[in-house]
Amino acid sequence: MRAHFFLPIPASPATIPPMDFDLKIINGQVFDGSGSDAIPYDIGINGDTIKRMGDLSAASAKKTIDAAGCMVCPGFIDAHTHSDTYLLLEPSAASKIYQGVTTEICGNCGASAAPLNGDYKMPADWLDKDYSRIGQAGNPAPHVERTFQSAQPPWNTVAEYRALFAEARPAVNAALLVGHNTLHAGICGYAPRAATPEEMKQMRHALEQALDEGAIGLSSGLAYPPGSAVPRSELIALAKIVTRHNGLYTTHMRSESDRLLEAIDETIDIAQRANARLQISHLKASGESNWNKLGAALEKVRRAGIGADRYPYTAGCTDLDIVLPQWASYGGRNAILARIRDPETRSSIRRELAGHPAGHWDNMMVGSTSFEEFKGKYLPDVATTLGMDEVDALLHLIDTDDLKTGGIFFSMSEENMWRVLAEPYVSIGSDASLRAPWGPLSHDHPHPRAYGSHTKFLRAALDGQTVPLAEAIRKTTSLPAEQFGLEKRGQLKEGYAADIAVIDPGTLKENTTYANPHRLSDGVCHVIVNGFHSLEDGKRTDRRGGIFLG
Repeated sequence: MRAHFFLPIPASPATIPPMDFDLKIINGQVFDGSGSDAIPYDIGINGDTIKRMGDLSAASAKKTIDAAGCMVCPGFIDAHTHSDTYLLLEPSAASKIYQGVTTEICGNCGASAAPLNGDYKMPADWLDKDYSRIGQAGNPAPHVERTFQSAQPPWNTVAEYRALFAEARPAVNAALLVGHNTLHAGICGYAPRAATPEEMKQMRHALEQALDEGAIGLSSGLAYPPGSAVPRSELIALAKIVTRHNGLYTTHMRSESDRLLEAIDETIDIAQRANARLQISHLKASGESNWNKLGAALEKVRRAGIGADRYPYTAGCTDLDIVLPQWASYGGRNAILARIRDPETRSSIRRELAGHPAGHWDNMMVGSTSFEEFKGKYLPDVATTLGMDEVDALLHLIDTDDLKTGGIFFSMSEENMWRVLAEPYVSIGSDASLRAPWGPLSHDHPHPRAYGSHTKFLRAALDGQTVPLAEAIRKTTSLPAEQFGLEKRGQLKEGYAADIAVIDPGTLKENTTYANPHRLSDGVCHVIVNGFHSLEDGKRTDRRGGIFLG
């Protein structure tokens, strides 16, 4: 049954005394982000702030947006992204702006752009980019004149990253979490071990500095090395620092499959011992044999009174080498590649991977790879083309690509997905870096969630497939703003930031697919970010107003 878009209209509000505005939005149905029904307010903006809401027919404005037939809502807050360095490389943030996203929460799953210490190496998809002309991709930023002689990141600290962010002036805001793997690998290295007391002291200091410089919390990626080997006590100690700074702890848990319930218990225990606010990243039950655990998982989360986020797709996405045996995944990139390229060790890895039952590889798709013909192809089809079995094909890909092969894993239940998305504490997070169909971020093969997460979820609400529309908007706006402590964001209120999306419900749709992911969404007509008109009549402008939130 299709949900009604226009709700009963209350009596018109009293006319506001005349006032001059920089921008006025009129005739729209306003969803303020609180979960309340739509109201026919006008919105007056001066500078970066919403100044008045109500009947502004008597007020003048330098520019007016007629939103008749459209819904007007707060700009969406993507609660879980990996756009840290991409915001500097492609400040147009096209894949996000075209969904109505105005703010990204970066630094998730234990990996953040800063702080960079010791021998830490950023994720491959960040590290292989050219940072020599930050701010010049997409819409150029003429005031950015600095260039760098090396493709290595030209920053180390959060403060340095923040300064470059300000120079690039992306089209969206961003807040940054500090990645636990970033901290641990930079100070302790990649060996599977706990930190020494001296190393813990250094990590505490680095985290304190990052929080003082504007980071909003700590994220962990406990499914990935080296975090997968650290003891719980290390995370508790670091989370206590976050608590003192009024930040939060987010986590990609140790398991989202066979040991899902145990991982939730550990996660809650860490937060309780540190008295930390907690957000579980991309809440799910992966693998068909684990789908029946979702009810128990949700009950644990509800009882603990914590937050979570989720994307509206049944496939996950990460590096293809996540499937390697855990013992083969430690030591960093060079060590992993050395194991794969040593014939005897490769045989051991192969034997272990070959022990999976028939059909194990059928739902695994190749994402980004140097092999153009294999992008978006299922692993068994790749194997057939190569004349290999699936395990040898997998090892061939990640070896040839130097561990830069992306994997898309179809492992989740659609029924469970909608069930998670309906939970009132679950905000919408794409778990994706921004992209654009042009420039340096147009050549890979991302998961479609990069271009369609918010569009797909909102379309589902409009079509009556998930929660009511007003609740769907709350889950993309005021809920993540509250969860991540973003002041005066996520609602349309006088005195709040002018982050606003104007959306045509009749044309809203995602165009991205697994086979052809680099396609922008339709239906978002206007996007305002801190008063800057970044998307106008469905077309991006050169006016970018994003700021670093911290």
